[in-house]
Amino acid sequence: MKKLIILFAFLVGTLGFTHAQKFAIVDMEYILKHVPAYESANEQLNQVSKKWQSEVEEKMQVVQNLYKTYQTEVVFMSPEMKTKRENEIVDKEKATQDLKKKYFGPEGELYKKRQSLMKPIQDEVYNAIQTLSNDKGYQLVLDKSSAMNIIFSSPRIDISDDVLVKLGYSK
Repeated sequence: MKKLIILFAFLVGTLGFTHAQKFAIVDMEYILKHVPAYESANEQLNQVSKKWQSEVEEKMQVVQNLYKTYQTEVVFMSPEMKTKRENEIVDKEKATQDLKKKYFGPEGELYKKRQSLMKPIQDEVYNAIQTLSNDKGYQLVLDKSSAMNIIFSSPRIDISDDVLVKLGYSK
């Protein structure tokens, strides 16, 4: 009997503790879609990316043309000439790959540009969420746009519109 009372008291205490916690949901895609600076930065990134991509494709086309020319003329070349042309093609291809890596690599120019344009906006949104969480006493705020395990969330705990109001972008 004593064990049953202790177990019951423990369960009531645990149940009371879990009810005291407050949770909220945000939809980062929804929030960022309503921030004009984010859309502008995204458009800027797309333009720069297309420009750099076309530059890389042009250089790759030059390499392909050199290779096709080499294949048609290879039978008429001396061994030294073959080696020289092969090295020229390989060097141009390597330069093109280096350029591609410079623009689109993990620490490339596109990554740096994205960081410089997007990070301040994301930090501003994060700070607004943190301020709202502190003001309203939320212990946990989940992003439903990136959390694949959330099957359903009540609209009552979605604070995305509150975040937009806090940022000054009322719906």
